[in-house]
Amino acid sequence: MELTFTGRVIEWRGPAPYYFVPVPDQESADIREVAAMATYGWGVIPVEARIGELAFATSLFPKDGGYLLPLKNAVRTPQGLSAGDDVAVRMTVRLT
Repeated sequence: MELTFTGRVIEWRGPAPYYFVPVPDQESADIREVAAMATYGWGVIPVEARIGELAFATSLFPKDGGYLLPLKNAVRTPQGLSAGDDVAVRMTVRLT
């Protein structure tokens, strides 16, 4: 399953700051339809994502009926991304 969307980078402040891009409602609904074939536990969904020229593997976190795409520093820093920035995401859900 391939998805393309634009989202705003958000920051979650815990013991260490984490950055995410919330997956929009429609795309989250599409992911829920295949979640049972994709998850490897705890509701996380493995994906291959691309922001700009940078491709990376990660897992979506379930949150309030939707999903969050985590952005590690290795993804954010080279692209100069901060909380509040809008980003275009291309993403492939890896089905098992």
